[in-house]
Amino acid sequence: MGLTKQYLRYVASAVFGVIGSQKANIAFVTLRGGEKGRYVAVGACEHVFIWDVRKAEKVLILEGKKHEVTYLCPSPDGVHIAVGYEDGGVRIFNLLNGESNISFSGHKSAVSVIRYDALGARLVTGSRDTDVIVWDIINECGLYRLKGHKDAITQILFLESKNLLITSSKDSFVKWWDLDTQHCFKTMVGHRTEVWGMVMLNKERRLLTGSADSELRAWDIQYIEEEVGEPQEKKVRTLLENEEEDEEGLDEESDFCPQRILSCKKAGSVLREARDRVVSLVTDAKAKVLACHGLDATLEVFTVLSEEEVQKKMDRKLKKAKKKAKFQEGEEHGPEPVVERKLSDEIQKLANIKASSKIRSMDCLAVPNGEMKLALLLQNNTVETYTLNTTEKNPTGTKTSRLTLSGHRTDVRTLAFSSDNIAILSASGETVKVWNRSTLQVIRTMGCEYALCSLFVPGDRQIILGTKSGKIQLFDLASGSLLETTDAHAGALWSMCLSPDQRGIVTGGADKTVKFWDFELIKDQDSGKNKRLTVKHTRTLQLDEDVLCVRFSPDQRLLAVSLLDCTVKIFYTDTLKFFLSLYGHKLPVLCLDISHDSALIGTGSADRNVKIWGLDFGDCHRSMFAHDDSVMFLQFVPKTHLFFTAGKDRKIKQWDADKFEHIQTLEGHHREVWCLAISPNGDHIVSSSHDKSLRLWERTREPIILEEEKEMEREAEFEESLAKGDEPVVPGETKGEAEPAGKKTIETVKAAERIMEAVELYREESEKLEEHSAACKAAGKELPPPKMNPILVAFGNISVSVCFNISTGELEVSLLVLPFPYVPDLLKLFNGYVQQGLEVELVCRCLFFLLRVHFGQITSNQMLLSVIDELRTNTISKVREIRDVLGFNSAGLQFLQREIESKEDVMFFADATDRFEEKKRKRKKRERAVLTIT
Repeated sequence: MGLTKQYLRYVASAVFGVIGSQKANIAFVTLRGGEKGRYVAVGACEHVFIWDVRKAEKVLILEGKKHEVTYLCPSPDGVHIAVGYEDGGVRIFNLLNGESNISFSGHKSAVSVIRYDALGARLVTGSRDTDVIVWDIINECGLYRLKGHKDAITQILFLESKNLLITSSKDSFVKWWDLDTQHCFKTMVGHRTEVWGMVMLNKERRLLTGSADSELRAWDIQYIEEEVGEPQEKKVRTLLENEEEDEEGLDEESDFCPQRILSCKKAGSVLREARDRVVSLVTDAKAKVLACHGLDATLEVFTVLSEEEVQKKMDRKLKKAKKKAKFQEGEEHGPEPVVERKLSDEIQKLANIKASSKIRSMDCLAVPNGEMKLALLLQNNTVETYTLNTTEKNPTGTKTSRLTLSGHRTDVRTLAFSSDNIAILSASGETVKVWNRSTLQVIRTMGCEYALCSLFVPGDRQIILGTKSGKIQLFDLASGSLLETTDAHAGALWSMCLSPDQRGIVTGGADKTVKFWDFELIKDQDSGKNKRLTVKHTRTLQLDEDVLCVRFSPDQRLLAVSLLDCTVKIFYTDTLKFFLSLYGHKLPVLCLDISHDSALIGTGSADRNVKIWGLDFGDCHRSMFAHDDSVMFLQFVPKTHLFFTAGKDRKIKQWDADKFEHIQTLEGHHREVWCLAISPNGDHIVSSSHDKSLRLWERTREPIILEEEKEMEREAEFEESLAKGDEPVVPGETKGEAEPAGKKTIETVKAAERIMEAVELYREESEKLEEHSAACKAAGKELPPPKMNPILVAFGNISVSVCFNISTGELEVSLLVLPFPYVPDLLKLFNGYVQQGLEVELVCRCLFFLLRVHFGQITSNQMLLSVIDELRTNTISKVREIRDVLGFNSAGLQFLQREIESKEDVMFFADATDRFEEKKRKRKKRERAVLTIT
């Protein structure tokens, strides 16, 4: 058997260059009891970065899997943060250690909003799939799914005092949900366009909504309370009177709802200066300050006056009106002047803050000294923080920090590795940065024009950029300064290549020319003595079409030039005579590269194909369909015939140019991949994308077996199609506003299969025992017991053990997928487990769910009657026992708490400590008062 070719696997190493992704929001977080307003959390592709804005350092990375982060929401206690993803999943991370132990899967598309309740025990998520799901964090499972909106959910608010939920959507509706009965009792239809944001003001008595115009609409909320002992006729009459609705708000299901919970009427509107839609509408924790912004760079800040402040203001207005009336009428006594209370008297403009770029998201935080801290995530990969003193009459926002060093403002269009594999060069539309590969820290940042191509000068002390305006820019890395700018081409300078003898470069541009340049040392005019590097134009090759890419063959014998006419022309380097024309691509060749032995040339085109050509005769060895979109970059791994391609389909692929096989796909980028660079030793790859991220990939020692890779790809496709099948339906349940929260995934299908395998194993063992007992009866004596399955010996009651190993969020969906023939055996097993008093809570949960789902089939089965009766008596008695134990333990703990507090004069928990400190202060004040009197 001949030797097989061994390929080594490349794996993702790091993500850098991105400060904050545009899809997710920004949020203030607290780390280990640190200073409030110092740390912000932002989404960074599939990860979450926690930044220290004071030091401009990344202090924590919450690592995701492969889907992009779309929403962040810190918990009320500040210890956890809920993260929503593009695939509809939600994970809860611990900010102390960065670990995630809780994950939910219920949405079919990206999570658009997340909200905690006041205790942090429930989580509500809204998605682009129009559903709202309420999750139980303590039990780690979904409670129910609320359906009713027709478009993506934009905002969710809790009304804690009434256990109500308010949701807004792009369908222009605001819906009110009663969480006790899980139904929508009110739909507000006063908006003409999408509702993009909303906040609660005045202690949950006013709702403020923002839509696609410059108007912030205010709605007064009045709760309808039933009085005890009120006559029935009066109740009915009151409810009928309250049925009158203006055109701004209509009730849904008013004929069916037995009683109304609240009424909501429009109170007016606040006009913004911006004319576009509201993007973010945020208040501080006490709803004293309101901040909003649109699609531009201006943040508008309003102050919300309290009832006392409004009353004082109205008294002053009334006093002025009386004085004015008295002055006008002289001695005559006219009617008392009336001052009308307007919404502008309650919500006043505080300040405008102009950011350095368009604002994508913002968060605000009130600090005790009257300052308001604001964090802005901008569209150009920047985070800015401002402070605003709300106690001043005309405050101005002060910029306190700006995170820009760790990333580019625009997309990185060119990358290069230094000859020692240590430094990485990245250049974008405004800056060029040099990074340390091992630490991923920025070494140098220099301003430049829009860069399209780049390379390190031999010696790695200078870098050369080719720009969109056709210039060559030469930078010195030691000083971080621009040495010179040379006008090279009349159009964009698309490509640049270092000559193999390292004495010069060749450039190709949109002016239909290829130019050759030599390195030279000239006297520096500034210093006078020292010499500096420059480039000298030596030769020009005139062509008929725009040049897109140029490459030298490693032996410097040939020059390959790709043109806009979809062909690649090969010329002799020394004489510039035409040698070959490679034609076959249907669209222009965007990238090409030549192998180390000058034998093969690979070309990647906008027609999504990669072609391998021989450089001896120009014959096409193979044409391969490489990507689902344009192939943007192609490069051979040094000293091999393996090459990498990058495409607009967000993928990087490795190929074998000898066997014409696809080796592996590197997935990770969430937008188009513009370019990549391979280190000279071939151990590292760096790639850049439209998602503003740079990704580092490293070669491992793990070999790739192509047959196994293909098999794994087929399995992944099969599993994905399996999970995308029809959702399981509960028999007899009609689809309404509230549905189960779970979603069928590959994990739930696998969990159901594990339960089925365990039940089948239990059946086999039961049959063995029955055969053994029958044999003993026939023989009239005790026979040796049959050998038990070793798995059953090790795990005991394996069927129930399997249920314990399924996460609580997936348990109900797994049982729903389970076929009914397995349910009777499970019920018998549950009965035995309950009798032993083991895991009663989990067993009861599974039992009640199965009874609800398969009620008709179970009640019609006479064989299960005795089992159900036993389960009824056993579960009731065991649940009572557990409840008694919990009650006894709770009473005992409360007694111990009182004893310790009385002995040591301390109290437990944070809120108790605050009360204790308050009592202590009052006692000291009384003592001082007594001393003063005496």
